[in-house]
Amino acid sequence: MGHGFEHFKTITHHRHLVMKKCFKVGLYKQGLMHDLSKYSPVEFSVGAKYYQGTRSPNNAEREATGLSLAWLHHKGRNKHHFEYWIDYSLNKNEGMVGMKMPEKYVVEMVMDRIAACMVYMGDDYNDRSPLEYYEKGKGRYLMHPETMELLERLLTMLAEKGEDYTFDYIRKQVLHNK
Repeated sequence: MGHGFEHFKTITHHRHLVMKKCFKVGLYKQGLMHDLSKYSPVEFSVGAKYYQGTRSPNNAEREATGLSLAWLHHKGRNKHHFEYWIDYSLNKNEGMVGMKMPEKYVVEMVMDRIAACMVYMGDDYNDRSPLEYYEKGKGRYLMHPETMELLERLLTMLAEKGEDYTFDYIRKQVLHNK
C-alpha cells in the first residue's frame, strides 16, 4: 500500500475543504458526496502507490503506465469534472465536444479547484492560485463555451475580489440561494 495513510489524510483533508466551501454556497448534498469514489479500491490503491503529497497521484500513474485508470474511473463518476460531460456532438462534423454543465456542478468544480490548490500549495496558496492553475492548461480543455465562461468568470472574480465576495455572488446570482 506504500503511502496509504498519507494518501487517506490528503484526500480526506481535500474532501473536508470542498465540503465546507460547498456548504457556504448551499450545496450541502454535493459537499457531502464530493469525491467519495477516491475511497474505492481502484482509485485508492493508485493514490497510495503513487502518492507524493505535492500533486495528484493520477499524474504519476499516467507517467509510469501511459494512462491513469484511477482518473478514468474518477471522471466517469464525478459530475464536477468537465471531462464527465464530454460526448459526441449532434453535428457529425464536430466529433467529441464538451456538453454544457449544470451550474451547480460548475460551482462544485470551482470549490474542487480551490481545495486542490490549498492542499498542494499549502502556505503558498492565495485567491489567484486556482485561476493561475486553470490558465496553465487553457487551450487543452474540451469544455462547452458557456461552462468555460462561467468557470473563468468565477475564478477571475475569486482572484480579483476574494472568496467572501465570490461565494456570496455564487450563492445569490448563480445558484439563486438567498
